[in-house]
Amino acid sequence: MAASLPALVSPPWLIDHAGEVTIADVRWYLDGRSGRDAYEHAHLPGAVFVDLDRDLSAPATPGSGRHPLPSPAAFAAALGRLGIAGGEPVVAYDDAGGSIAARLWWMLRAVGEPAAVLDGGLRAWPGGLEAGPGPMRNAVARDVRAWPAASFVGTDEVDVLRQRPGALLLDARSATRFTGEETAVDPRPGHIPGARSAPWADNLDPETGRFRPAGELRRRFRDLGAAAADVVVTTCGSGVTACHDLLALHVAGYDRLALYAGSWSAWSSDPARPAALGS
Repeated sequence: MAASLPALVSPPWLIDHAGEVTIADVRWYLDGRSGRDAYEHAHLPGAVFVDLDRDLSAPATPGSGRHPLPSPAAFAAALGRLGIAGGEPVVAYDDAGGSIAARLWWMLRAVGEPAAVLDGGLRAWPGGLEAGPGPMRNAVARDVRAWPAASFVGTDEVDVLRQRPGALLLDARSATRFTGEETAVDPRPGHIPGARSAPWADNLDPETGRFRPAGELRRRFRDLGAAAADVVVTTCGSGVTACHDLLALHVAGYDRLALYAGSWSAWSSDPARPAALGS
């Protein structure tokens, strides 16, 4: 199972394998609504709630962004507290096209753990749902695994890579946030100079809410320069939806991928860092 787990699984696949995986509800809302409340109102049977702020991020600081990467020890402790043992396959879902669930997928895959995202998420689920606080799971001990240097980059590295031929920086935010037209969320308008706009929502079929076929995704990222790049770094507002682009790139067959976890919330907090406006 662990070796053969694909990055995306369908609802029928999950129904057939529900007893072999941990199902993780990773709902979170930019507008301040509670993912925990949404989970307790209705969630997939047997799912555990994974808190983006508590379990998948360190405390926010201006220099590290709104959702900085937790330490390896903190991530291992969070998984252990949730009862997720080492080597246990995890299928993550949300109600936002996988844009939040992909963060857990990338973090688990980065440390060699089997993980997938439920394609279509809650919207695509054909079965019944459960309410309440969820299953009681015993805590487990977890080995601490260091974050691979090749899978994550910091602000100083991005400043070098954005100017280096062969490196591609993709911004997963909406086009209006990228250009600077929309300013409600970000500390400063605009984007990292040298980045290209690659909104995460364009990875999905607008009618079904599921990921586009691998061939379509391959062409999309080829047109953005991925085929010619020796490394593709994704960024967004705070290192969350950037993982959706990483998932789509992976499905499309691209490798040599990295996440800038600090993303625009970290970059733009430093007035010395340049910002570009427009497309």
